Amino acid sequence: MGLTSAMYSGVSGLMTYGDAMNVTGDNIANVNTVGFKGNSTIFADVLANSVSNGATTMQFGRGALIQGVKASFSQGSFSTTGNATDMGIQGAGFFVVKDEANSATYYTRAGQFIINNDGKLANPNDYLVQGYKLTTNASGVVTRANGGGDIDISGVQSVPKKTTMYRMGLNLSTVASAGTTFSTSLNVYNSLGEETTITYTFTKTSAALEWQYNTSGPTGTSLSGTGSSGTLTFTSAGVLSTRGAYSGASQAAITADLPLVISGFPSGAASLTISWDLYNTASSAQRNEITGYASNSVTNSMWQDGYSTGVLRGLSVDQEGIISGLFSNGQTQKMYQVQMADFISPWGLSRQGNTLFAETTDSGQPILGFAKSGGFGTIYGSSLELSSVDLSREFVDMIQNQRAYQANSRIITTVDQMLQDVIALKR
Repeated sequence: MGLTSAMYSGVSGLMTYGDAMNVTGDNIANVNTVGFKGNSTIFADVLANSVSNGATTMQFGRGALIQGVKASFSQGSFSTTGNATDMGIQGAGFFVVKDEANSATYYTRAGQFIINNDGKLANPNDYLVQGYKLTTNASGVVTRANGGGDIDISGVQSVPKKTTMYRMGLNLSTVASAGTTFSTSLNVYNSLGEETTITYTFTKTSAALEWQYNTSGPTGTSLSGTGSSGTLTFTSAGVLSTRGAYSGASQAAITADLPLVISGFPSGAASLTISWDLYNTASSAQRNEITGYASNSVTNSMWQDGYSTGVLRGLSVDQEGIISGLFSNGQTQKMYQVQMADFISPWGLSRQGNTLFAETTDSGQPILGFAKSGGFGTIYGSSLELSSVDLSREFVDMIQNQRAYQANSRIITTVDQMLQDVIALKR
């Protein structure tokens, strides 16, 4: 009975180390799998038998078994890619992806994401990446949705912004003869994002150091307000000093911006009221961007704060997992923030293949959030977390498993020889 038990102990060793070699082989096979987490084998002895009425000093073991296979959630290194939607996590957390066909939710560290043909962010299995929608109001304040959902960028456009202020950097030659004209134009945007060209025509009056200005717009529009017509007067040092309603009218210091109202847009856009920003309210002083020096009249700069609508040209992802769109109008808009999940015991997650994990009772329920908040790690865009498998360690484990397997096979052959010796006693 003792020899037979020893043989079965050797058999248990062969089975155990054969399975352990399978774990090592799986790790090595996935050394280049993005987001893969290596596994390690936990060995245990089989419950011993007592051969002397339960005496603890007469217990013989019955071999070995694999008590468990534990995932190693150690941090993998990173590889930079050329895809803006590739993401890697530095620290704790998983990406959340949803299989719509089966209404199943999975968790992964593999951030190889693309925009699918429905305009949604998805992994190679076409499982949809979950995120929080971001909304930006007119004041630029970003609001995050309370619940997560699909990251959908189909049909996304940059909302136009109407112009509210404009500035011009000019020199109007104060040595020009009376009647000399100088024109300059700038583009502004109405409530529909329609580009509208406004032309300023400056005419040198007969009065010293004075220029008269008038504005014109597209056909069908009318312009009004103190920013549409009037006179500008300069000091003997060429600095803009006063403004009047027309040549010969009383002049007044510039203590506020000049309003310009554009109405009658053929497109049906609302009337546009914008300010010629000649006065700096922060410093309570007029700006010195318009001068009257004895040199040629010239436009030095133009600025206005509106823009038209734009189509999506590219994406970027920051360390908080915020996906921003880069639009053809030069604007950047925050659209979504990637949802992340973590677990009290990630070792209790169930492996589903394709670097996916599923929730179990052992893992606990997912804790949802976003990067760089509440213990979650950092997300790096245009990067992928590589496999956490350490090849040198795997080869050492492989050698140890091989030696253990050989030793257990030797037990079987040795016991076989001993049994043959017992049988030979009868001869």
